Amino acid sequence: MGRQHRHTPEQIIVKLREAEVLLSQGRTVGEAARQLGVAEQTYYRWRSEFGGMKTNQARKLKLLQQENARLKRAVADLTLDKLILKEAAEGNF
Repeated sequence: MGRQHRHTPEQIIVKLREAEVLLSQGRTVGEAARQLGVAEQTYYRWRSEFGGMKTNQARKLKLLQQENARLKRAVADLTLDKLILKEAAEGNF
């Protein structure tokens, strides 16, 4: 197992640009990924998520994903609260 490292969206964009340069020099995807210090699968995942983005767009995407996750948790909590209150109101406790 390798060590876990979270890259910021800005770091990912920079690494994807580095990979483009390496690939244009005739390197394989595996060689480029190794030089970047990531797994080949990570490179492909990054490319599908961030390929063609500018750093500010990637930053906004990550912020929106975090906000979406926060809102989903809030909805789940409220739904649970509603179900608990409904059960209590019906006397099924």
